[in-house]
Amino acid sequence: MEPEVTDNIILETDIPDVELVARGKVRDVYRLDDKFLIVASDRISAFDYILATGIPDKGRVLTQLSVFWFDFLKDVTPTHFLTANVDEYPESLKRHRAQLEGRSMLVKRAKMIDIECVARGYLSGSGWKEYRHRGTVCGIPLPAGLKESDRLPEPIFSPATKAQTGHDENIPFERVVELAGSDLAGKLRDLTLAIYSKAARYAETRGIIIADTKFEFGFVGDTLVLADEVLTPDSSRFWPRETYKPGGAQPSYDKQYVRDYLESIHWNKQPPAPALPPEVAAGTSKKYKDAYRALTGKTL
Repeated sequence: MEPEVTDNIILETDIPDVELVARGKVRDVYRLDDKFLIVASDRISAFDYILATGIPDKGRVLTQLSVFWFDFLKDVTPTHFLTANVDEYPESLKRHRAQLEGRSMLVKRAKMIDIECVARGYLSGSGWKEYRHRGTVCGIPLPAGLKESDRLPEPIFSPATKAQTGHDENIPFERVVELAGSDLAGKLRDLTLAIYSKAARYAETRGIIIADTKFEFGFVGDTLVLADEVLTPDSSRFWPRETYKPGGAQPSYDKQYVRDYLESIHWNKQPPAPALPPEVAAGTSKKYKDAYRALTGKTL
């Protein structure tokens, strides 16, 4: 029986006869021989907990924005992306169109590298916290006197270990060398910065600052590919360029709206996670859609 789709919200997919191999905070992943079907739900997490309330159209934004970037970056890096057109899916999947349309993609199976490849162009988040205490980000020394949200002299590679639960942990580049070897570590760093630089230049022409973002890479055979989601409000900090003012936190096109609400009700960040009022869910949905429209020039 197909899950009910109401108000453009799908919290959990159900595709019988296809092997479900992972259900993450947002995505459900199914195995199809040498391919994966990745479906972005409308689940949203905050402070490491999945909330009871879905965000209308969130999964569609994440998928369609990733599809846009995979095409935009095709001259920079190979990717795992095959198609997001349900008409091109195997026949066994087409009857599940209501769950899949607009929010799913068929990709090559890749052997993933367990390192979050983070690029930072601005001083924010955990990078700002480390800088305040040590004057570094991931052990990289930065000039003295920088303010929160300042643009860095040049983008930096600040990798992290991938955590299944809890927060990812920033690591120095030397640790990436230990984990992946010097040759692959160098490729990951160079590719991360090349992708970020091209995307950030483009985004600025669309009125968005990409403060930082994280990428995931894997191998399809011997080919290093960009995988998972790419440059979405879930994996990046998008700031409106017109309101940018260093010296504090910036407005953003992401789930900060949700975090701010949860802080305002003094949730103790323990289960069960609270539900969101309709206006907070709708406001968050609008921010995601605004980012999509600004970057692609299209409405969802």
